[in-house]
Amino acid sequence: MSRIYWDSMLFIYWLENNPHYAGRVQQIRERMKDREDGLCTSAFTVGETLVGFHKRGEVETAARVRRFFLEGSIGIIPYTSELADSYAQIRASLSVSSADAIHLTCAASAGTDLFLTNDQKLVGKIVPGIQFIGGLDSNII
Repeated sequence: MSRIYWDSMLFIYWLENNPHYAGRVQQIRERMKDREDGLCTSAFTVGETLVGFHKRGEVETAARVRRFFLEGSIGIIPYTSELADSYAQIRASLSVSSADAIHLTCAASAGTDLFLTNDQKLVGKIVPGIQFIGGLDSNII
């Protein structure tokens, strides 16, 4: 059993039924369930996932998605002031965006086995606290 962190885009692809990626994300989720892997993400992801629904005025769908995160089996990792130094170190050393640094900081704080992303710029980066950063197109799981 592994602890797997999904970045925002995986949830957005899945919950918005993206024609190119939703099927792959669903396949990964099913494989994770079969292996009894734990799924986690950050509180930041919850907000990022809700943006599109709010832009389209889909208030009821946004409420359902919020409940999906908060009442489901997904571990939600908070971004707290205690993580600020780790965030700064990751952002400075890896030259990643603020959003990516938040994701990586939260994943590292949780001792993540696999950080899964569709951002090829992050794949293979080394972050203490994260065993492996892999892409959506990999056959890791």
